[in-house]
Amino acid sequence: MIARMSRPLVAVAGAALMSATLLSACGSDDSSGGGDAGPAQPGGTLRYGLSQAPTCSDPAQGGSNQTIYVTRQVVDSLTDQDPKTGDITPWLAESWEISPDAKSFTFKLKDGVTFSDGTPVTADSVKKNFDAIGTLGAAKAPLAGSYLSGYTGTTVVDPLTAQVNFAQPNAQFLQATSTSQLGLQADATVSQTAEQRCLGANIGSGPFTYADWQQDRSVSLAKRVGYNWSSPVFAHTGEAYLDTIDFTVIPESGVRTGSLSSDQLDAVSDALPQDAPQIEATGGEVLTTPNPGVPFGFQPNVSRGVLADPAVRQALIPAINRQELIETVLNDDFKVATGSLAANTPGYKDLSSEVTFDQDKAKSILDKAGWVEGSDGIREQGGQKLSFTLSFSAVFAGNQAILELVQQQFKQVGVDLKLGLVSNAEFTALQSSGDYDAVYYNSTRADGDILRTTFGLESRNLNKRGPIPALDDALTAQLAATDKAQRDGYLATAQEQIISNGLWVPTTELSQIIGKSPKAQDLKFDASARLVFFDTWISGS
Repeated sequence: MIARMSRPLVAVAGAALMSATLLSACGSDDSSGGGDAGPAQPGGTLRYGLSQAPTCSDPAQGGSNQTIYVTRQVVDSLTDQDPKTGDITPWLAESWEISPDAKSFTFKLKDGVTFSDGTPVTADSVKKNFDAIGTLGAAKAPLAGSYLSGYTGTTVVDPLTAQVNFAQPNAQFLQATSTSQLGLQADATVSQTAEQRCLGANIGSGPFTYADWQQDRSVSLAKRVGYNWSSPVFAHTGEAYLDTIDFTVIPESGVRTGSLSSDQLDAVSDALPQDAPQIEATGGEVLTTPNPGVPFGFQPNVSRGVLADPAVRQALIPAINRQELIETVLNDDFKVATGSLAANTPGYKDLSSEVTFDQDKAKSILDKAGWVEGSDGIREQGGQKLSFTLSFSAVFAGNQAILELVQQQFKQVGVDLKLGLVSNAEFTALQSSGDYDAVYYNSTRADGDILRTTFGLESRNLNKRGPIPALDDALTAQLAATDKAQRDGYLATAQEQIISNGLWVPTTELSQIIGKSPKAQDLKFDASARLVFFDTWISGS
C-alpha cells in the first residue's frame, strides 16, 4: 500500500498512503450485536473459547489465528489498517515518510506513549524490537522475519523519530507495520530469549496486559489502566471497556457451542455450520468475515515423488469440485478459492477460468503424461502408483472433512491421496524438515506480498523448487513498485505463474466464523480478519 513518490521524501500525517482493494466482510462489521443494547458500558469480563491453544505469548512469534486473537490485544503497532478500505492509518506513529526507492521508512512517534511497565515508547524501542526479530530468526518468527527481509538497521534520528532501512526496496513494509508481529514491546521483553518470550510475561503498550498464561489451557488479560492512544480505526478513545478477557482452550466444537448456549462463555472461535441453530436458539449470533491472503490449498514438494511431475500438479487443480466442498462440508459463509490469493486481498487476480472443476481435463492431462489407470482404478507409470501423502493439522475445524471429500474426488480421476493428520507442533516441525509430499494450510495477510513469503525462492519455499524466472522476477519487482497499478500487475503475473506451474492447488477461502452470546457487544474484525476487543463490551455487566 505505497503511493507514488514524486520527491525524495513524502510526509504522510493522519491519512492513508493510498486506498487498497476493499477488505469487506461477508458477515457484518456491524454484526457486533450492540444495536439494541444501548450505549457501551465499561466493566465486566469477556469469556472466550479458543478452538486451538495459542502457540506463544509473543506477538513477534505468533502466527495462527487463535494465537493472534490473544497477542493482538497486548501490543500496538506503528500503523493500523482500516478493515473497510484497506487504508494505512496512524497508530503509535503519527506520521511517516518513505524514500522514492522504498528502502527507507521514517516514522514520527506519538509523544507520551508508554509500555505497561511505565517505560516510554521511543525510536530506540523501534530499533530494539526490529533488531531482536532478526535475533529470533526465521524459524521462531517466520512472518515477522519476512516483513523485515533485507533489514539493515534502524537509525534513531531523535527520541521520537526512527528511520528503518533496507538493503533493497521493500514496498510491503508499511502495511507490515500494521501487523501484530511487528507490534512494539518493552526492553524487558525484547532482551529475553525466544523461549522466555513465549511464557506470558510480554510487556506491550496495548489496551490489555497479560494477567495469567497457562500453556495449552487458558490465558487471562487485564485492562491497561491509563491507555489513551488508540488507533483511529477503533470506535472510541481512552481505555478499553472490558476489565478482563478470559480465554479458554476448547478444541471440541460441540463443547464450545454448548458452553456458549449455557452462558458459560460469551464468544467462541470456529463455529461450524451445524452449530448456528443452537447458537441462535438462545439469542446468540454468528459473525463472519473472509480472510485475506493465501486461501486453503495444497503446496506440493516438487523435488520428490509423483508431484515432481508438473503434469500431475496441473491435473490436481481441475480434479477438485470446490463448490461441492462448500455445499457439503461448509456453507455459503465460505467461498471457493479462485487462485493463490483470496478475493479480498489487495492485488488479487481472478483466475477462476484456470481454477475450475473439469474431471475430463484432469484425466486428459494425466493420459497425455503417461499415467495409465490400473486394475484398482489408481493410475501408475513405470511401476509407480499415482499416490502421495498430504500432511495437515486441524488448525481449522473443517479441514479433515474437506480433505476426505477431496480424497474421493481425486480417486475419480485415478489419484490416490493419503491424508496425514498431525498436531500443530508436528506440522510446524514437518515444514521445517522438508520431509513431506505436500502440505495443506492457509496464510492470512491483507497484502499481496504474502505471495513472496509463501512462494519466494528465498523465503519459505515449501515447494522446494528451483528458479522460475518469470515468477521470481515478479515477486522481486513488486517490492520495488510504489505505484499501486504497477505493483498489482507484478502480483498478477506472480499469481498466474504459481497456478500455471502447479505450485498451489487451491480449495476454499477461509472465513472467520465467530459465535457470540446476546451479552457480547461490538466484537470486531481487523483488516486481517482477526478479532480486536478494544471496543467490545458486555451488556448487563
